[in-house]
Amino acid sequence: MIAPIEQKVSKNVLGEPLQPCCTQLNTGWFRNGSCETDSNDGGRHVICAQMTDEFLAFSKSMGNDLSTPMPEYNFPGLKDGDCWCLCAGRWQEAFEAGVPPRVKLSACEESALEVVSLPDLKAHQIKED
Repeated sequence: MIAPIEQKVSKNVLGEPLQPCCTQLNTGWFRNGSCETDSNDGGRHVICAQMTDEFLAFSKSMGNDLSTPMPEYNFPGLKDGDCWCLCAGRWQEAFEAGVPPRVKLSACEESALEVVSLPDLKAHQIKED
């Protein structure tokens, strides 16, 4: 008998199964709405964050314009209130600058904890149902 192929179940920062970040936008490394990652994701897009105008301005000032649409990449541009899988390092930079966006803990992939601390994420969490 051939053993079934085990599928990896991604975990979130709370050690639970990873939940989707966004169903309206194709976010994440795999553009499937989830902040899943793999070894090819150099930016580690693992933090599910709710955009704010303040954070979007900060990101643009750091050289990553997330608010301008880029149709050639099928990217609609983000606005205040949109959820998006951010690079863990960018979230940490925003945290240190005092402008971190709020996060959906259930949708932040566990490897984020290699870059940011769970207490910092919890201090900026979106209250979930």
